[in-house]
This record gives sequence, C-alpha cells and structure tokens, in this order.
Amino acid sequence: MNPEHIRNFSIVAHVDHGKSTLADRLLERTGTIPERMMRDQVLDRMDLERERGITIKMQPVRMNYTLGSVNYVLNLIDTPGHIDFSYEVSRALHAVEGVLLLVDSTQGIQAQTLTTLAMAEAQGCTIIPVLSKIDSPAARVEEVKDELAELLHVSPEEVLAVSGKSGAGVAELLEAIVKNVPPPKSASTTSEPRGLIFDFSYSKHRGVVVYLRVFDGTFKKGQSLGFAAAGKEFIALEVGVFAPEERPADSLSAGEIGYIVTGIKEAGVVAVGDTIGMAHGSLPALAGYERVRPVVWASVYPESQDDLPILRQSLERLRLSDSSLSFEEESSGVLGRGFRCGFLGLLHLEIITERLKREFGLSLIVTIPTISYVVTKTNGIRETIYTPAKFPEHGDIVKIEEPWAKVIIITPPDSVSVLIQMLYDHEANTLGTETYHDGRIEMTVEMPLRELMRGFFDKLKSVSSGYASLSYEILPEREADVVRLDVLVAEESVPAFARVVARRRVQEEAEKMVEKLHSLLPKQLFVTKIQAKSGGRIIASKSLSAMRKDVTGYLYGGDVSRKMKLLQKQKRGKKKMLERGTGKVNIPEEVFMKMVQSSAE
Repeated sequence: MNPEHIRNFSIVAHVDHGKSTLADRLLERTGTIPERMMRDQVLDRMDLERERGITIKMQPVRMNYTLGSVNYVLNLIDTPGHIDFSYEVSRALHAVEGVLLLVDSTQGIQAQTLTTLAMAEAQGCTIIPVLSKIDSPAARVEEVKDELAELLHVSPEEVLAVSGKSGAGVAELLEAIVKNVPPPKSASTTSEPRGLIFDFSYSKHRGVVVYLRVFDGTFKKGQSLGFAAAGKEFIALEVGVFAPEERPADSLSAGEIGYIVTGIKEAGVVAVGDTIGMAHGSLPALAGYERVRPVVWASVYPESQDDLPILRQSLERLRLSDSSLSFEEESSGVLGRGFRCGFLGLLHLEIITERLKREFGLSLIVTIPTISYVVTKTNGIRETIYTPAKFPEHGDIVKIEEPWAKVIIITPPDSVSVLIQMLYDHEANTLGTETYHDGRIEMTVEMPLRELMRGFFDKLKSVSSGYASLSYEILPEREADVVRLDVLVAEESVPAFARVVARRRVQEEAEKMVEKLHSLLPKQLFVTKIQAKSGGRIIASKSLSAMRKDVTGYLYGGDVSRKMKLLQKQKRGKKKMLERGTGKVNIPEEVFMKMVQSSAE
C-alpha cells in the first residue's frame, strides 16, 4: 500500500477523559464496525476493563476513510491512561506519527495529561488537541480550550471539540487527522523487513501473537524471523491487520500496523519495545528498547497449598501476554509456599490478582506491597533486597538506598492546606507550584517511592473530595533512613510480619502492629508476649493473658486444698513451658491473612 495514504495515530489522555468512547465514534463514523455490532468500549476486550471503565490492555484497529476521492487507512492505537503502563504507552507512541491529546472539558488539564504530552513530544509526534464531553452540562469549553491552547502554544481555534456520546465534531476530527498527521516514512532504504513490537497477546493454539509497526520492508507468512533483544528465531505462521478483530493479510509493508503469529509458547521471550526482523538480517535494532523494571513487589500465596501448581501455571500464562510481570517462588513458614511477584504499580498488582481470581478461580493471600532497596553491607557487598524478611541485621548495614519519585499533583485550591500537611507526613519535598486560570494548583514534588505506595493516592483523593490528580516518574535511588521492623510472638520472630519502615515512624508502626496482633491472636495456655523489635531492641510490647483451663471442674465437695493443689500444679506447668521454651504459639491462618493482606493497611 502507498505509505502516503496511511495515517498512524494514538489517543492519549488522563484516566476517564473519554478515550474509549471517542474511539467508538471513530469506528462508527468510518464504518469499521457495523451498527448492529456496536457496543460501548468496543476496543476494551476484558470484562475488568468494561466494569471499571478504564483501558488496561492497549488495542490497535485499522479504519478505512475516504476524504474527497482518496481512500486512506487510519491506524489507531488505543492506549491505557494509567501511569502504571507509561512504558507501554511510550512504545505505542514510537509506533505512530500523530497523537490526539484528549482533555475532558468538565475537568480540564490533569496530571496525567502533562505526562502523556511530554512522552508524545519526546517521540516527535504531531499533537492534535481535542476537547471531549462538550455536551455535558458541566462543560467549560472555552475556558479549557484556552488552557489547552496555552499549554501547546497554539491558538484556541486549533483546539477541536468533540462529543464521544453524540458524535458531534467527529467528522471534523477525522479530516484533521488526515491533514495534520504526517504519513509514515521508512527508517532506511533497504527492502529487508524490520518492525517495532508495541504489544502482544497469547493464544493457546497459535502461541504469542506480536503487535508491530513495520518500519522497513515487507513481512510475509513463512519468513524466518527473529527478535533482536531476545535472540529467539521463529517462522511467521500468519500476518494480518486489526479490523478490529485479527484479519489475515498477504503481507505487511512499511508504514503499516498489524500482527504476526509466532507459534512461541515460552513465557518471557517476547517483550514490548523489542525489534523484529529477519532471523539473520543486517539491520540494527530500533533504538529505545529497555527491559521494564518492577516498581512494587508483593507475595502471592494460595489459600490452599494444593493450588500451588495451579498458581504457578496461572502466573506463567499471564506472563505470556504481559512481559512486565515477574515472579519467583518463595516460602514463608505458616503461609507455606507462594510467589514473590514484581508489578509496575499498585493498579497493575490489583489487575493481576483480580485476573488470577477470575480467570483461574484461585483464592489468594496477597501481602502488603513493598519496594526494592539497595543495601551496602559492612563487607562491601551491594545487594538488592525485594522483601523485608531478607533485610540484613542492623549491625551489618553501612548504607540503604531507595528509589524516589517525581510527582505532579493538580488540586483544587481549597485542598492545598491539608495537602501540604499530607506531603510533610509522606516525606515529600516541594519543587515548585503553578496556578491555572480556573484557580487549580499544580504542585511538583519529590518523595520516596515507599511513601508514594503507602496509600498516598487514596489519601489525596480523600482530602480533595476526588478532584485532585497525580502522575509520577521514577527517579534514581537515594540514601534512605529506614529500618527493619520485626514482630516476635512468644519471643520468636515471625518473618511474614516483617516490614521496612521510616525510622521516624518506626515507634508508631510498632505499636500499631503489636496492638493489632494482640486483638487478633487467640489466647494460649500460657501468657504470650507480643513484641516489636527494631535496631536490636524491643520498642513495643504487650502481653496476651493465658487461657485458663478449668482443671478443677471434675471435683465436687471435699477439702478446698485439693483444688488449690491442682491450681498450683497448673501454674508450675505453665512456668515450665516458658522456661524450657516448649510453649509454642500456633498462629491461625486467618490471623496471618488479616495481618499481611494489603487491605489491612
């Protein structure tokens, strides 16, 4: 196909600004999907996406559009809006020449708007500003138009206005895409095929199906191909395009977006951002590829150890369609065996665990998410620690480093005073502030990633009544003032309860954990000490009184000294259990679940 008649573009926006609804109207207007088959969020394939109203998995689609007498092919990539998936969005933007920057006219510019705009500008994409939800009673069309025009340094007349609900303005938007988005250009003059993988899926019968943008040459069925980073070779079983269902084609040429069926059924081989080309080709890999690094870690255990093999298979299946998921097996005493998993963020963790429950019918125990720390020991060894239980003793540590985050917050002015106190509580440093036309405040801060993951987003939504928004990017590690906090039951450490906390909050956290465990743990036959230990000393303690077994219940009448003798014998027995260390506490599974589950925070 003539590349001059191809337009590749993406829609980027803050969460819930109407990307999927606008995509529905584009598909409807171009006749890509018959009217009888149309439904809301047609590109969102997962039930989870439709329930939450958010895009989790990006979806490409090919549309045919006629302007004048010329037939054009419009390739749209609908991307996730959440910050957790920013790397996938950046790779999708590398596969297109144009971007529709969508802003909700009822909400205005949000934090994620600025992040996605920066990514689009970094990739050199042509940006078309678009306002959505213009027919809403709460719409501030002219005001938000001025905001967006000022942000992009264009005139307000260049900002298009559409309604995803009624379809108003969609015809003008399609014309603007054809006129403003440049046609794709080949990266080289060679006929050898080369393309960028921006996403992939998994089919039980066909293996991994890669979604790619072709930059050079032509891909055809039966070619011997390979991945530049993974080094894996395969035969192309099928090539095709998205209409929006997968539709086989004779070939995929430079400038087109489509898919290739690889037949590969191994997890971890295919990755977003990798280059696909001839098995022994001469072209170098496309620039910009990097392995996605997990941001947060959490342990996932099956409620029944009989389900461990099913959990392992389920995680492997999910990794076939999500290369950013990483996991390794671990063991944790009473909780048994499970997996330490790495996620891109808290939403990614929530989605994966929900899919494990829904798609594979698993009942899970998910621990409180943590981040990774770089620890320098006294022997000079630097080690990356992913779990608090493996944190070295305080005397063996020279320095601890932790990742930080640069956070952009946009909030209504009446929430600022409460927000400033919240930022102090979460160890944040304010870098700068800016006031918008409508009075909203943009704050740029830096804070430890550990504090961002400590319920910061939920608290932000709470103090702003849901109106504030944030986006963040990960910064390099900095020295951290944190300590390991252990919980001891009957003077025996319980690794599953260990956590890493800020030194300034260690006393507060210790008392909270001891109090919580004291309220959950059933009484034992002897007095049970519940203690919190940090830095080699006990900093919080509480005793759980002994369960009094009625050893005199079978007696009746007679001298009271018989009862006293039995009670004294019972007392000596309890004392002996403590002295000899034979008194063991069996912590019930439900207590572990309530203590370690993330919902317990």
